[in-house]
Amino acid sequence: MEQRKTPLLDAIVDYTTNRPVYFKIPGHRYEKGISPRWRQWTGDGIFRFDLTEAEGLDDLHEPEGVIREAQELAAEVFQAKKTYFLVNGTTCGNEAMVLASVKEGEKIMVARNAHKSVLMGLTLGGAVPVYLMPKQDRVTGLWGSLDPETVEEGFRQYPDCKAVFLASPTYYGVCSNIRAIADICHRHGALLLVDEAHGGHLYFQKEGTATETLPRGAILQDADMCAQSMHKVTGSLTQSSLLHVGSDRVDLGRLEACLHMVQSTSPSYLLMTSLDAARYELALHGEEMLQRGLTLAQMAREAMKKIPGITCVGEASRGKAIYDLDLVRLVISASDLGLSGYQLADRLYEKYRIGMELADDRYVVAVVTYANEESDMRQLVEALEDISRKMTGNTSGDAANVETRLIPPIPPMIDTPRQAFFKEKKRIPWREAKGRIAAEALIPYPPGIPLVNPGELVTEEIWEYMEEYRKKGLHFHGPSDASLDSFCVL
Repeated sequence: MEQRKTPLLDAIVDYTTNRPVYFKIPGHRYEKGISPRWRQWTGDGIFRFDLTEAEGLDDLHEPEGVIREAQELAAEVFQAKKTYFLVNGTTCGNEAMVLASVKEGEKIMVARNAHKSVLMGLTLGGAVPVYLMPKQDRVTGLWGSLDPETVEEGFRQYPDCKAVFLASPTYYGVCSNIRAIADICHRHGALLLVDEAHGGHLYFQKEGTATETLPRGAILQDADMCAQSMHKVTGSLTQSSLLHVGSDRVDLGRLEACLHMVQSTSPSYLLMTSLDAARYELALHGEEMLQRGLTLAQMAREAMKKIPGITCVGEASRGKAIYDLDLVRLVISASDLGLSGYQLADRLYEKYRIGMELADDRYVVAVVTYANEESDMRQLVEALEDISRKMTGNTSGDAANVETRLIPPIPPMIDTPRQAFFKEKKRIPWREAKGRIAAEALIPYPPGIPLVNPGELVTEEIWEYMEEYRKKGLHFHGPSDASLDSFCVL
């Protein structure tokens, strides 16, 4: 196909150039109905792209024209058998993959560190999760890689599992051995589903360059389906994603029916056009874009090696627990200076005006892309140098040598996520939650892995672990009562 084309973008340009009288939704009539207060900052042009299924602009839910062509161009770039535009983010892609692969009552193996959208898919469809714990690296404390042996053991115990779902890369850039896991899944007649929200750039490595050492995308490693947040690293607008099908094992009719369930019936043409344009840039310049991002990240990583008290996860961390790493992502710690990740992120923003993507009690994460500049990397390195100078020999020690704690075993599942969602719930004092069935999740950060999901038993070990977090005022997600004075149970 001709990758220099942008069929959806071109169709909208043609439509707005003719500027027909408009009686369709949306009601703002190009830019004319948009608040002038907003327009003074954005200009008018972008609003002309916010259209609906107008003449010649196709229909996302039944694509036959320019949207279909744009999706086919994307499939070719990512070497997929079929690609779908997503306007509800990778969240809806994850939901659709689960719904399309596993029926109510059937089993699916799910990496315990999967995104909460997988739980939403399980709740919608009624499938039964069998959770697999990813590996933990005891040196860095990072979680992420799902071991193929763990998957094989899962099939020995549950040979009727219909699919395996995992995230690769994780938020920290940790990747699993997708090809080996795919081989295991296919040998057992199951599908491999990958949340590749952070990995849309890993399809453009060039032989003989530094990018050759980066992990390969899931579709290139025989995954059956994956969803990518193109907006995270590859230049489309927030909330726009792609869903790729990599094999003939997928029931496309069922998948498309599931997408209709989880996608808006009023899809944003701004989002879809941004996907078309981002694909165009990747098709023409993907290798160059990936190389630039990696060069910038490695430049900063090398400079950080010289800063006392600052560490940055790198190639040396690859091994049994961390199968592979996306080195375009910077995972930085100042724990040797006595700073937690939260404290480091606060200092970087408040004093140096540097915004980090993620912070936990040990790390901050910088998502580096081709669109960053060398000046960005210098500013980050200089800020860390300044923090190091001011903190060296003057640490409080509160966050130094952060302990890598073993988390409790996965608790018994009494009710499936769907059963738990629809059952009656009540709020009780947290002190009484031990031995009860959870109606909400408990997710301490780190590790960002649920101690308990809805429908699972709050064991004594889990209660004690979480109680320590509560007493220390540490960071966690899940409970509707952020103080954890109370907790919802079934």
